[in-house]
Amino acid sequence: MSDFEQVLYERIGPVARISHNRPERRNAEGTRMLEEMERAIAEALADDSIRVLVIAGVGDHFSAGHDLKEGESRRHYSVEQRYAHEERLFYDFCLKLRDAPKPTIAQVQGACLAAAFMLANMCDLVVASEDAFFADPVVNTLGAAAVEVLIHPSVLGMRAAKDLLFTGRRMDAREAYKIGMVSRLVPRSELEAETLALAGQIAKAPPFALKLVKRSLHRTMDMAGFRAGLDAHFDTHQLSHASAAFGDVWEKGLSTAIESGRKAVG
Repeated sequence: MSDFEQVLYERIGPVARISHNRPERRNAEGTRMLEEMERAIAEALADDSIRVLVIAGVGDHFSAGHDLKEGESRRHYSVEQRYAHEERLFYDFCLKLRDAPKPTIAQVQGACLAAAFMLANMCDLVVASEDAFFADPVVNTLGAAAVEVLIHPSVLGMRAAKDLLFTGRRMDAREAYKIGMVSRLVPRSELEAETLALAGQIAKAPPFALKLVKRSLHRTMDMAGFRAGLDAHFDTHQLSHASAAFGDVWEKGLSTAIESGRKAVG
């Protein structure tokens, strides 16, 4: 098994739990973490004894999303450099997770913001604790056209997606459960046990049957335009980086956006 610095890889019977492991930074997703997470997922998928993957977060939060402090180092990226960076680390990575042939479950507590919102929603199921909350504030804080993967209308419905994105507000776990984005809502003290119990139950099903039914479900979405919509939005998101609003944020530095992110997490 590979060694990781910012990801915790645990094998629990037929389940691989892969956790964001930067609790001191509220599990902000920087380049190293995302590359390690991609490697960990590939390792779990290549292991025939692993039937189910759980994506989680160590500490109080699932993840506060993009590492904006690291983002300041990309302040002078060209269009081509930013496109390549976000395509590789966010868009392609998220789609690889969505297309994983094994069932995936997001185990969410505390903050699940922006990049973490899209990552959690690439999973087949979401188990959330009652203290979990979700948001994508980048329209308001960065002047960008949401995050790289516009999963929001598919998991929230169009009205709720507009509400969330236009306002940048928090959506608590109970509201997310009522809408259907969250599959199971549990007390914080029971989150780990309930997630592993669900993963264990799924792991009892024949792997090939699970792979085929997941593929059929995703094909149904893709034939309805799901993937084409994601492709179109990724390019639109890149265009938003050329806007005056986004440029103003970068010109002033990301300190304001970082502070807004801290307030969003609490």
